[in-house]
Amino acid sequence: MYRSPRVSLVALATCFVLAPAGCSPATQASSATAVTEGPSHPGVDAVFADLGRDGPGAAVGVLLAGEIVHRAGYGVAHLDHGVPITPGTVFDIASISKQFGAMAALLLEADGRLDLDEDVRAYVPELPDFGVRITPRHLIHHTSGIRDWVHVMSLAGLERSDVISFDRILRMLFEQQAVNFDPGAEYAYSNTGYNLLARVIEAQSGMSFREFTQRRIFEPLGMSRTHFSDDHLEVVPGRAESYSPDGDGGFVRQPNQLTALASSSLNTTIDDFILWMRNYETGEVGGEEVVKTMVEQGVLNDGEALAYAHGLTVGAYRGLSNFGHGGSWAGYRTNFVRFPEQDLSIAVFCNVSDCDPARRALRVAEVFAGELMGPAPEPVGSAEITDAPPPTPTEAQLREFAGRYRSPELDMTYEIVVEHGSLVVRHWRTGPSALAPAGEDTFTGNPRLFPELLFWRDGAGSVVAFTVTGGRVRDLFFDRVGG
Repeated sequence: MYRSPRVSLVALATCFVLAPAGCSPATQASSATAVTEGPSHPGVDAVFADLGRDGPGAAVGVLLAGEIVHRAGYGVAHLDHGVPITPGTVFDIASISKQFGAMAALLLEADGRLDLDEDVRAYVPELPDFGVRITPRHLIHHTSGIRDWVHVMSLAGLERSDVISFDRILRMLFEQQAVNFDPGAEYAYSNTGYNLLARVIEAQSGMSFREFTQRRIFEPLGMSRTHFSDDHLEVVPGRAESYSPDGDGGFVRQPNQLTALASSSLNTTIDDFILWMRNYETGEVGGEEVVKTMVEQGVLNDGEALAYAHGLTVGAYRGLSNFGHGGSWAGYRTNFVRFPEQDLSIAVFCNVSDCDPARRALRVAEVFAGELMGPAPEPVGSAEITDAPPPTPTEAQLREFAGRYRSPELDMTYEIVVEHGSLVVRHWRTGPSALAPAGEDTFTGNPRLFPELLFWRDGAGSVVAFTVTGGRVRDLFFDRVGG
């Protein structure tokens, strides 16, 4: 997997690692708010210069030609106590975690203990029979059709700050009665699919997912401060809190009580993650063939290649091929990107929701490989909307939809009422959500809950149900049970 970088990049690496005469010393290059414990680059410091000394911030690591050329922390890990962020600060890296779930599956396949094309129910018989064949390969590439728990649980009345455990996610999944589409027919990002993949790995390895990844990935690489969180009450020394702006120049804490194995919930540091980034060069864990498989893209039933590989998205930036993944949960925002031809890897872990680590990671890439890149992308303007708005239903028409509707999959009943000339969906857990007409028998509401709500009628024209569709959930059914 190792590819020699361009000469200009090797020269940069030599300059920033050894800091000879003519190069800025690391201690002088660092910004006033940065905590550096090794080589640093003033160009990278400039990308994070807006992260103040007294607010949350980011940890950053850059690997070039196998050498660390930048590792630093910016801002504060814990505002209550003023603890600074360092390269050793622990972050929940959210969906960057998925590549470790995919690697775990590939390692188990290499052991001869997992067939990626077997029916998942052969490994997890508790999974309902949806009438279609779902395989671990579908789970890895987000082509299973399994609904994403984030939207489903919101509809069930859970807040993102609630305790959302691995077991609870699986219990929700095992109550589902349908999937979004036939497996392999489409791509739709599904965290639930990766959680099911973790359960498959547990069943086939005879270990907890945390234990398997610890033994097979983290310990061999020396990632001593890395683990999948399977207990939201666990004390993790040195872990950063997560925050969001409060709209008044300050910050508020964003609680994180999620333990979503394989899809998220990996706790790690920049220093440990650098060891993982180096594995894409060395293949120390998995070997060259497994590492090469990690970036092989998924394929739909009709032969269309996807951008999504094994917990990684394959793409390009300004003409340079890359792969990586982002993450977002609570106030954590994270990004990892690797440019294999340039042997350049970058990780940015933030503990504040408006950090935009993806854009910052690409700006860091420009620092080291900008001279090799094509023109910067042009800004995309918004198209003018010319469609006429749908007609407003009369109050008598709206009353046809009023009633109580229950989803057996969620064990959740909503009441729909008419208030002040509008439909409103009510439940004490979620609060009221006003609906706006979007077409015949179609409405939109709170985008987190009801991005599209379609009412269904029987042969006599009476409203008998509604379905919710949007994002990663399609046609979630609510039967009319009264009203």
